[in-house]
Amino acid sequence: MLKLYIANKNYSSWSLRAWVLMRELDIPFEEALVPFGTAAGTISFYDFSPTGKLPCLVDDGSRVVWDSLAITEYLAERVPNVWPADVDARAWARCAAAEMHSGFSHMRETCTMNCGLRVRIASYSPALERELQRLDELWSQGLSRFGGPFLAGSAFSAADAFFAPVAFRVQTYALPLSPVAQRYAEHLRALPSMREWYTSALAETWRDEAHEQEAQRAGAWVQDLRAR
Repeated sequence: MLKLYIANKNYSSWSLRAWVLMRELDIPFEEALVPFGTAAGTISFYDFSPTGKLPCLVDDGSRVVWDSLAITEYLAERVPNVWPADVDARAWARCAAAEMHSGFSHMRETCTMNCGLRVRIASYSPALERELQRLDELWSQGLSRFGGPFLAGSAFSAADAFFAPVAFRVQTYALPLSPVAQRYAEHLRALPSMREWYTSALAETWRDEAHEQEAQRAGAWVQDLRAR
């Protein structure tokens, strides 16, 4: 049995990638949510993750797979449809996922994931604007080249899972993207798994100070939809 360790759904973009991939592809797993800030208490992320970071997948109680990209490839060896069947679409999807995995650092830094907030960004740095332009270009390219409605064709794949957190960031920060890119973000947020994640994120009452401060630095909070 697969057991997926994740952190707060409101904050943890990396956890969302593995979680939404497994949900959308109907891969059975046990969810183990460990909130940020519990390391000082009775449990530490290091108890199950060698890096002390999440997500972390445990297979059959003993095989540990950490990092969202490694989890994706581990699953791809065992179940179909993690990557597109078409070789061109598969190559493109892997490149797009890898680019998201290692890039877009300014967007991550300025637009920390916080599903329950609506934030007006104080200022767009040139670096952030370049990354948003690249994001728009990448999404538009995939949708045009492979026909949509997903990035690499008609079916959800790991490429979409890797950009799922961005779809929430687009909503939180009202990021300026083209109509094509906006529709794709809306399409991702409308998926049953994404709606489930979002509902759970809003219901969380945990607050992690580091993540809260990141959102405060981004700009003015227009709305806070989270449970008190």
